[in-house]
Amino acid sequence: MLFTLKKALQLDLFSTLKGVVSLLRDAGQTDSVYDIEDGLKNTAAMQVAIAHLQQQPGVAEMIQERYIAPTPNLEQLLKLPPDSLGYAYASALTEAGFDPNFYRKVQVTDDTSYVLLRLRQTHDIWHCITGFEVEVEGELGLKAFELAQTRRTMAVVLIAGGLLKTLFNSPERLDSLLEHLAIGYRMGAQAKPFLAQKWEEQWEKPLQQWRDELGVKTVNAYVPCYPD
Repeated sequence: MLFTLKKALQLDLFSTLKGVVSLLRDAGQTDSVYDIEDGLKNTAAMQVAIAHLQQQPGVAEMIQERYIAPTPNLEQLLKLPPDSLGYAYASALTEAGFDPNFYRKVQVTDDTSYVLLRLRQTHDIWHCITGFEVEVEGELGLKAFELAQTRRTMAVVLIAGGLLKTLFNSPERLDSLLEHLAIGYRMGAQAKPFLAQKWEEQWEKPLQQWRDELGVKTVNAYVPCYPD
């Protein structure tokens, strides 16, 4: 029955289970996230996501072009004006000790592999534009944003896992998590497609100008559903 289900879902069972087990052991394991996503990349749900993206203005052209930017030079970006996207991105990564080339590489062979690579490449840029912090609620809020914009299967898995883990391990944080999910999804539904942007060609553009042009209100601009 398990293998019948695997065949029906077009699931890479080993990769998916490996990722799920690792993620349950340590939620901070980035590799486990990629294992799960690699296992889901051939599912019908992922194909629905790709079809959704190809209907968005500018995204279909990016997919067809296979646009991939070189790895950002953080030292050079820190020389840009303090209000620029490039400076905000580089300073955030430098302060956190993050490597802009951290993500697992994907060999681009089709539309799905291109989309996954581009999403991984620009993840921290999306953090900068939306204002979501790099912690549990912020990461899952960004996943809700991704879900609204891309229908990414991995976003669904991480949101579901985050809700369950919070419910059983930190129920006092459930209101905050739900707030971030609601804000992220609403923000993503209202904003112009992030996957249509060639961020790396306009690092010098002010961060606020990017937000204004894309119709993005940052997290702090939303009125809480559960005020203190």
